[in-house]
Amino acid sequence: MHLASSTKQTRRWVAALTLGGLAAMAATPDAKAQTRVTVAVTETIASHNPHADSVSLMYAAWCQVYGCLFHYDFDTASHYSIALKDWGLKDDSNPLVWSFTLKDDLMFQNGTPVTTADILHSVDRIRNDPQTRQSHNARYIEDIVAVDDRTFEITTTEPVATLPFYLANFIISSKDVFDEFGREAADREHPVGFGPYKLKELVVDNYMVIEKVPGNELVSEDNPDEIIFKIMKEPEQRVTALLNGEVQIAQFIPPQLVPRIEQAPNADVAWVDSVELMFLAMNPEFKPWDDKRVRQAVAYAINRPAIVKAILQGQASVLDGPVGPGQVGYDPDNKMGYEYDPEKAKALLAEAGYADGVEIEYQTPVARYIADKQVSEALVPMLEAVGFKVNFKTPEWGTLWSNVQKGGVPFYYMGRGSVVDPSAALSQYFETGASPRIGFSSEKVDTLLKQERQTFDPEARMEVLGEAMAAITEEAPAHFMWRHQMAWGISKAIAYEPLPDASIFGWEIHMK
Repeated sequence: MHLASSTKQTRRWVAALTLGGLAAMAATPDAKAQTRVTVAVTETIASHNPHADSVSLMYAAWCQVYGCLFHYDFDTASHYSIALKDWGLKDDSNPLVWSFTLKDDLMFQNGTPVTTADILHSVDRIRNDPQTRQSHNARYIEDIVAVDDRTFEITTTEPVATLPFYLANFIISSKDVFDEFGREAADREHPVGFGPYKLKELVVDNYMVIEKVPGNELVSEDNPDEIIFKIMKEPEQRVTALLNGEVQIAQFIPPQLVPRIEQAPNADVAWVDSVELMFLAMNPEFKPWDDKRVRQAVAYAINRPAIVKAILQGQASVLDGPVGPGQVGYDPDNKMGYEYDPEKAKALLAEAGYADGVEIEYQTPVARYIADKQVSEALVPMLEAVGFKVNFKTPEWGTLWSNVQKGGVPFYYMGRGSVVDPSAALSQYFETGASPRIGFSSEKVDTLLKQERQTFDPEARMEVLGEAMAAITEEAPAHFMWRHQMAWGISKAIAYEPLPDASIFGWEIHMK
């Protein structure tokens, strides 16, 4: 059996496994003053149901409450697991069957062991829960069976070399608790997991409070006893709260507010290159986006470097295709993007039959991404300069996101977060039938995405992945804009290094 070891644990919490760390964890909460960190965040908190969110913040929040199968360590560029002892193909001769073994001492917070019955139950919820927003993560699972209480096997619908990326955010909950109390009561009143924090309080679309579990191997004495995720959508609100000491971490500081934090005596700015892809989506199921030339005209019409310089103040890197430095599949010699060329954009519109212009509706979120409204306001005159007649709309984020997921928005600005390996994201947005978010379909792209997914040799896979990304860029159902260099506001009372995927884990936060 070829199995990948899970011993490559992230360096940030390995200290908790030392004798000193174990001694610190043995201390009761009453032995010291309770510590609390409040995080000002921009994303939604949709429900008590851990499967009802599909955003990076909540994946991370629920994973440290319930526990997940995998996490990604950016330092080692590899997966690690707090749940699994080992994993990998059961037999190298059969690329469809994977074997997974749970750690022997894995326990829920109520003292009961985690077994394969809980894994199968959780996978069923991910696939079939009426509130789930995560079923795409299980799309390649043909079957899952329990070999015994500690071992389970997954048979995939096709060879999937990137399966751990799809399984990374599989949230695991107790089958016994679910069976005893039912879905709603189990989630709301008995959220039992094996993570290092437990759910203390949650108010939908407002805040979430999690509390450290003493004795869990992932947490140490200097990690906060309590973490509050508080939604603060307005950047000014987040910065003011940070400087007033109301929060200790403030997400996503826009360029114009960075100097306020840099000049503050009680806070610092921490920088990280985001792995969130910002893009303009053009749904071919709506006119005029059914014509590739119109989509390409948008790409040529946008002066991305000028926007990065003037609005984002240099705090972003323009993309040449779907990925950038540090992401799987990036090749600096393979330039597949679009240069600013308004005359080319006009010519393409004319070729498509729109020499006199064409009316379009453009939607953008507000205060969801860095300077999203300001960026979009700059895009509109660029589009109109080449012949588009833009009806500009700024719906509430919840409304926009819901409509995007249903495939009901023809043209919009958005980000796709947590893109370390782009395979899952490219499939989700550009493979026929994967999701309605863009509604794009191409036999060539489908073939290439399937081929790269099924290629286990890393070098050969990179070649096919490059071909797939080039084909998507050429077809332009999305125009890939940039990756933000994200500024976070961090209180000087804590030590914290933000992660490229914007996940926030309690074991990464240390009280000074």
